[in-house]
Amino acid sequence: MFDFFRIKKACEHDKIPLDVEFAYCPDCGELVENQWYIVRCACCGVKLRGMIKNGKIIPEKHYCHNCGCSEYVVEKIDKINFIDIRFAVLRREVVVSNISDCTQSWVDNVGVYYGKKYIQCKS
Repeated sequence: MFDFFRIKKACEHDKIPLDVEFAYCPDCGELVENQWYIVRCACCGVKLRGMIKNGKIIPEKHYCHNCGCSEYVVEKIDKINFIDIRFAVLRREVVVSNISDCTQSWVDNVGVYYGKKYIQCKS
């Protein structure tokens, strides 16, 4: 009866190391990709501190501290640098594979070709 009021929280994959691209979460067992992003000012290109709000990456402040512009660009980076760690935003995405479960079968050849002749192997 009270199952309706229980809030089911999704796994946040906190135990995945930050220095790997892909890893399996030890809590839920899903394959997770670490994605790093940097927020830059669209006008002058200065790095801004970013955050995730409602699933969207935005700057912490609504304006650039260098030029005062309110427009920004989110750029994905492959590897995190030591210098960029203060400005980088980490998003952990679950990797969904398109492979469906299937069963395959094949028949091994029971004979061989020797020159132009086919020789039947006895088993």
